[in-house]
Amino acid sequence: MLELTLTSGVTGVIAKAAEKAAPQEACGLLLGRGACISEVRETVNVADEPERHFEIDPVALIAAHKDARAGGPQIIGYFHSHPKGPALPSATDSAMAAPDGRVWAIVGESGDIGWFISGSDGFTAISPRIDASSG
Repeated sequence: MLELTLTSGVTGVIAKAAEKAAPQEACGLLLGRGACISEVRETVNVADEPERHFEIDPVALIAAHKDARAGGPQIIGYFHSHPKGPALPSATDSAMAAPDGRVWAIVGESGDIGWFISGSDGFTAISPRIDASSG
């Protein structure tokens, strides 16, 4: 099981992005090194129905991959919000997720954040550790 670590500001950035985007779904990238997420990069939700679905802007995704190849932070996973639902993967999330071991953070309507790994057996819930010494 992945032992995920978050730097101290990560959850706040994700929560603010979700609040700001409502009633649309927020989305973005979770960046860092190894199993430590140290940066959240908000992206435009380019989905046809952003109130019900999310799609990360491909331009932002390509830019993040280029940054990673140049020695920058790696894409560890993705985040999005469910403005009218729980902090759990939806049927659409499950159908669309690649079983690639990436981290998914999902913000529910109450502001809680669920953390998951996308694998060959679907999503597995995880409990990340927050590194209070980082920022």
